Amino acid sequence: MLALLAAALLTVPDPAGDARGDGTYTLPTQPAGLAAALDLRELRAESVNGKLRLMVGLGAVQNPWNAPLGYSAGVLDIFVKSRLGGASDLGGLGFTTPPNDGWQYHLHFTGFDQTLDFVPDGSSKPVRKNVALPIRLTGSTLSIDTPIPAGQYSYWVTLSVYSPFTPDGLLRPSVSGGAASLVTPRSGTGRGSAPIPVDVISGGDQTRAYTLGVLQPVGQTRDRRTILLLGMGIFGLLLTLVATVAVWRSPR
Repeated sequence: MLALLAAALLTVPDPAGDARGDGTYTLPTQPAGLAAALDLRELRAESVNGKLRLMVGLGAVQNPWNAPLGYSAGVLDIFVKSRLGGASDLGGLGFTTPPNDGWQYHLHFTGFDQTLDFVPDGSSKPVRKNVALPIRLTGSTLSIDTPIPAGQYSYWVTLSVYSPFTPDGLLRPSVSGGAASLVTPRSGTGRGSAPIPVDVISGGDQTRAYTLGVLQPVGQTRDRRTILLLGMGIFGLLLTLVATVAVWRSPR
């Protein structure tokens, strides 16, 4: 068996104890013990035999709904920017990317299922890819082996409360409710609605992200096509310069 060749690409820590959205979210008390299990602690990216492996550290692991994965407290969404262009809406979760930004891959996980959406070149609309997404739980870290080629990418990471009683498994914020509700003063629908995730890994201030509905990415994208075009442009300028000098030096 060939040994796995792994190389670290990115490590981004996240503060402990901030799984309260903009600070006003009150997590459900039923099921009990959700707070630490909904607390993002770290994102790590590795290159494993040329493919991208993503690891998300949590404050704790809870499995209140007995999912086969061993974790069912939250819904994990990871958006990956691999090049220019892409989609700006972050999966209908109440966040968008910054202006002129966008993602190409969306990995969505519950304890029961996983999906991968992809935005093709020249499009802003994602399509579903029919691929397996092996996910493992080691301690309090979720590890995902993806089919995405390894590279220097940007990421948006969100964690929402899982509910078996909604069609998409997402527990949405409400302005009031019982022990099984996610409560925040700012809710409703339309403009000004409260984002669904209770914690995010953001490249900016988390409270500001919830206020504006714009989530800053972490990491850095290196679009090889842009570098190639830049190189071709420089090469073209050099050819023009050489040709100009040659004409200038030629006998008249």
